[in-house]
Amino acid sequence: MTRFDFRAGCALVALLAVAGCGADGVFDPDLRGLMGGMDTAAAAAAAAPRPAPDARGVVSFQGGQAVVAQAGDTPMTIAARLGLQGPELAAHNALPADAPMQAGAVLVLPRQVAVTAPARGGGTTVVTDPFATGAQPVPATTAAAQPAPAAATAPNPREHVVAAGETAWAVARRYGVTVQDLASWNGLPADMSLRPGQRLIVPQPGQSPDRLATTAPGTGSPTPTPPSAAQPLPDETTPPAGAPAPDVPTTDLGSTRTAASSGGRFRMPVEGAIIRTYEKGRNDGIDIAAPGGTAVRAAGGGQVAAITRDSAGTPIIVVRHEGDLMSVYTNLGEVAVAKGDSVEAGQSLGQAGSAGFVHFEIRRGFESVDPEGMLN
Repeated sequence: MTRFDFRAGCALVALLAVAGCGADGVFDPDLRGLMGGMDTAAAAAAAAPRPAPDARGVVSFQGGQAVVAQAGDTPMTIAARLGLQGPELAAHNALPADAPMQAGAVLVLPRQVAVTAPARGGGTTVVTDPFATGAQPVPATTAAAQPAPAAATAPNPREHVVAAGETAWAVARRYGVTVQDLASWNGLPADMSLRPGQRLIVPQPGQSPDRLATTAPGTGSPTPTPPSAAQPLPDETTPPAGAPAPDVPTTDLGSTRTAASSGGRFRMPVEGAIIRTYEKGRNDGIDIAAPGGTAVRAAGGGQVAAITRDSAGTPIIVVRHEGDLMSVYTNLGEVAVAKGDSVEAGQSLGQAGSAGFVHFEIRRGFESVDPEGMLN
């Protein structure tokens, strides 16, 4: 091989190594990343359930038995539950006697044990293909959710002892079964990891799904019946695009005050709708719709304590009333009173400005109160 060929060969090996890695960077010895990944979702749909375990977790089939581990189990606790020797069960499955077992893991029994009634209920084993492009965890229904098959018709699985370097996909291909069947029968972990010496139960290959019905060449495909042919669409009246929008109903909040708010000592300073209500600290009064030039009247009898202007030059009138109360009127235009004047309830103070509303407050000392609770 020439120097150029040697370098090209190295580049090809590097490419294969990168292509054979999964999304997490772990090398996949089956090189399934080379051709865009392999999705096991279709295999999961045809997964064959294993026989139902009995109350102790024992699964029986022709020619052998296995046991499904529970959360917190070890080979020693499982052996004690089944009347077996802990070291014998552990050695038969290439495990330490005190190895913690995950729920749903399966151990092959070295010899037969008595069978009890199937246990009720069941769980779910989630199996993920870490090298499948875009693959999602696929729930594999455990056998506890399926009725226990009769002994005469039960599938006759085989045993396989895992060799160093073998993967679940390699074992599944060897026996012509889906990797999901293999995972479901053996309670494999989510990463599908195997250990040398592990004993796997290999089920019989599942049934292939029926092929879709096809038509003979040249005859054409049948036309499906459209939904509207079975039932006509409902009649509906659609307005033209240029039709005007319906009128929006208006609400005069000033005329909808409840009886609880009536009987107060003050009157509305302007005849109009309340377009913004009182909010302590955000709107310390009420805003009343009023076109420019609308008469603004004193809400109650008292004395004009101050006439000032805001930063825009808009007049502000403050009237002092008995009981340490003051009324404040802003967004005014022309002013008809002067500081120190005595006014009566309903007397004109001036006119509304061009803002389109009058802001009205009632204060007790320096604290604002809800004006609507004091209006009659």
